Amino acid sequence: MKNRRHTLLWMKDLLDHMAQCHDQLQWADEGDPAQDFLADSLLNNLAECRRLCEELKAPEARSAPRFALS
Repeated sequence: MKNRRHTLLWMKDLLDHMAQCHDQLQWADEGDPAQDFLADSLLNNLAECRRLCEELKAPEARSAPRFALS
């Protein structure tokens, strides 16, 4: 993410998707394969949101290159 606005928009999309997954999860029956899929999706989105929040907290880290060139 190169700028704050892009990061915030991505976070909003993730949160919207998480809300949809949560709604669907409430209707999924126990033992339904969809329940596992939705739970995994929520966990993945949560991890991505956490990464984006950490990126916003440390803006100086964003300007540093992620990979060293040899």
